[in-house]
Amino acid sequence: MSTILVTGGTGTLGTLVVSRLREAGHEVRVLSRHAPEYPVDLQDGSGLDAAMAGVEVVVHCASNTRRAGKGDEMATGHLIDAARRAGTVGNMVYISIVGVDVVPLGYYKAKLRVERMLEGSGLGVTILRTTQFHDLVAQVTDAAAKLPVVPVPKGVPVQPIAVEEVADRLAELAVPAPAGRVPDMGGPQIRRLTDLARAYLEATGRRGRVVPVPLAGKTYAAFRRGGHLTPSHAVGKGTFAQFLAARGR
Repeated sequence: MSTILVTGGTGTLGTLVVSRLREAGHEVRVLSRHAPEYPVDLQDGSGLDAAMAGVEVVVHCASNTRRAGKGDEMATGHLIDAARRAGTVGNMVYISIVGVDVVPLGYYKAKLRVERMLEGSGLGVTILRTTQFHDLVAQVTDAAAKLPVVPVPKGVPVQPIAVEEVADRLAELAVPAPAGRVPDMGGPQIRRLTDLARAYLEATGRRGRVVPVPLAGKTYAAFRRGGHLTPSHAVGKGTFAQFLAARGR
């Protein structure tokens, strides 16, 4: 069994990854500013050396999703430096997004820069890109549903995947031997975002009317072209309908 450090281990994905790794018998260290055992601030690197001591694998799930990845590069730089100092880390596993090299969204650009930092670090690296989680579609629709009508970008396809399946895959990849850039993971179906928004509203008893809204700009155009999709890697099993059914139980 390995000693594994997980950043973002209290988030939607990280919590599941930590659970799976511990069930497999690994020693798992969850990074948090307020953790009693390993209090760490990734933005200034404080506490990292103690947390990294003896670690063989790092699973890097932490990301500033609310501010377009602001600070992600600094946090990753501190992780890389601490891993080098520790001298025991054989594999840095990073969760990224399909299309970060195609869709010019600010957050995607930040994720791509982090990928390149890790690849150029001289450390063993494993990078997994996935499509959006079912939860993100729900969050986007929830936010839009606060208005009298529900505006949703027109003509945008999505390929959502179950976060539990991504957690399973990350736990499989969290071994001392790095695998480089592994095959992408996409959800089982490609659907219009407007259709999934309507399904979500119906499942949650909302009465809002979905209004497809055309947008401008290169990012919107890239999404409409499907730059964030991976139809050749539709390996996910759980559909959005199953996600909605599970939420309703």
